[in-house]
Amino acid sequence: MQQTIVGLLKRPGIRYLMVGGSVYVFELLVIYTAQHNGASAVMAVGLSFWLGLIVSFALQKLVTFSDKRLHHKILIPQIVAVTLLVLFNFGFTLLVTKLLSNYVPVVVTRTIALGITTIWNFYLYRTRIFNTDTPIIN
Repeated sequence: MQQTIVGLLKRPGIRYLMVGGSVYVFELLVIYTAQHNGASAVMAVGLSFWLGLIVSFALQKLVTFSDKRLHHKILIPQIVAVTLLVLFNFGFTLLVTKLLSNYVPVVVTRTIALGITTIWNFYLYRTRIFNTDTPIIN
């Protein structure tokens, strides 16, 4: 059993999903905590989004893809790439919602968009953004 778990944790795809699920729980905790300390719903969600994004970036980089490179010439382009990807994903999610909301519940449209973006995010993180085959720039 322990060998099976260790074997699964060696797979980046499994770590990617675990980190994503953990960040989702973290964001829910931030929302709950913020609202119970007087924050509005919009403020709580905004705070959870940005904190979740920062935590997700760090965990995906360091844990999921084992990219320990922290030189600013590596880190800044990665931050820019992830930011652009997040903005693209946001636009894509709104487009999917616009196209499908007359046919299926909005929860379904969000789930479809989330599933699609999860797949291409993993691909881009693994092959482009956190690809450790790229040498550290001196």
